[in-house]
Amino acid sequence: MLNCQKLFEGKKITVLGLGLLGRGLGDAEFLAKCGAHVLVTDKKTEAQLAESVEKLKHYNNVSFRLGGHDEKDFAGRDLVIKGAKTPLDSPYIAAARKAGVPVVMSTALFAKYAMEEGAIIVGITGTRGKSTVTHMIHYVLISAFAKASADRRAPNVILGGNIRGISTLAMLPEIKKGDIAVLELDSWQLQGFGDLQISPNISIFTNLMPDHLDYYQGLDAYFNDKANIFKFQKRGDSLFVGKGILEKVKATRPEAAPHVPPAIPADWKLQIPGEHNRENASLAAAALRSLGLQESDIQSGLESFVGLEGRLQLVGQIKGVNVYNDTNATTPEATVAALRAVGNAKNRKVVLIMGGDDKFLDMSALTAEIPKWCSKVVLFKERGTDRVRDEVFAMKSEGMDVYEEEGLPNTAGRAFSIAVPGETILFSPAFTSFGKYFKNEYDRGNQFMALVRAHTANG
Repeated sequence: MLNCQKLFEGKKITVLGLGLLGRGLGDAEFLAKCGAHVLVTDKKTEAQLAESVEKLKHYNNVSFRLGGHDEKDFAGRDLVIKGAKTPLDSPYIAAARKAGVPVVMSTALFAKYAMEEGAIIVGITGTRGKSTVTHMIHYVLISAFAKASADRRAPNVILGGNIRGISTLAMLPEIKKGDIAVLELDSWQLQGFGDLQISPNISIFTNLMPDHLDYYQGLDAYFNDKANIFKFQKRGDSLFVGKGILEKVKATRPEAAPHVPPAIPADWKLQIPGEHNRENASLAAAALRSLGLQESDIQSGLESFVGLEGRLQLVGQIKGVNVYNDTNATTPEATVAALRAVGNAKNRKVVLIMGGDDKFLDMSALTAEIPKWCSKVVLFKERGTDRVRDEVFAMKSEGMDVYEEEGLPNTAGRAFSIAVPGETILFSPAFTSFGKYFKNEYDRGNQFMALVRAHTANG
């Protein structure tokens, strides 16, 4: 078992980005408990980060620079831990590197030490599906190992990476040889794997679609960060990919040959809808086979997996109307997949709630798909929505009802009022959530769920 205090005690560590999802807070708190001298710096003010700051204030070895950064906080340090979405041209990261200070990301640092300890790292990335595949793998492993005989210690299974409220680094003391860490890895976390020149033992790359173009200068730059999931794999490691990304991955000539797994058998009955989720299940099954699980355990586990909050989540039926919370659909491709999963092209009965802030993505595939499935569309007024408003309103000529409302209570309220028995309300925004209304997509989903509960209570 790792002596984490020995790794970090007395070290001067700058944590760049406290954030609002709890991971930065967990990192800072863990390092403080290990005896490091932690400096937390964030562009947000103390008032904006009040809840997180309050939890750290009682540590004498934690200090703060909030409301902006200072280059002097990045030189003369033993380590800098940078947060997600740190600009590629950040002068503060440049200052650290110029001073010879190592710059890492916390999930990658966890993976490095965990692999050195003898743990198996399973990493999952992709524009869409990575959360579902990650949780499928974790769920099936937990289910299968729960059946292990009392005289045989089952490996500890850790869920980490891009998980809300969880510091993966803080789980490092739990790691022992033979344990399995299942990590959901976004492109920013994989920057950290590139910095440390490591890749998971078992890697899954679901797909690649335009995303985060407000951060990356093109799709190739986005792919290059994600490619760190396999770039440093060694012979004997495993790499499973979706068929759409196979040729692009093969062109990089990775050490571990990429494989597109076979489809799961047709008689496997998943509880989550959509062909895309059967593809997700095939990738999860491939990773589980490589970990030595029996086919019966894989099937039973995948068939009992009920899905994730905010991802095509059936939240109930209101007066004969099914309601789905798909708040994590922050790209047009995700909303297209949702429409295909819950809709019926023969009788268009989807009431779609969509709209949000802009990531400068091409929306043409979505606007072409909407008339195939929807009876009604309610647009959430925001900057991104502005780009598709005229095109969606033009669909009224095809017999579809279209509305636009400001604020989620008005938008959801309109959908509730116009949906009739037999229709399906699908809250699948296709845009990001950051803006004047929401902290993030989780906050957006929480607000939607509260509105559903209130509408249900009011009859």
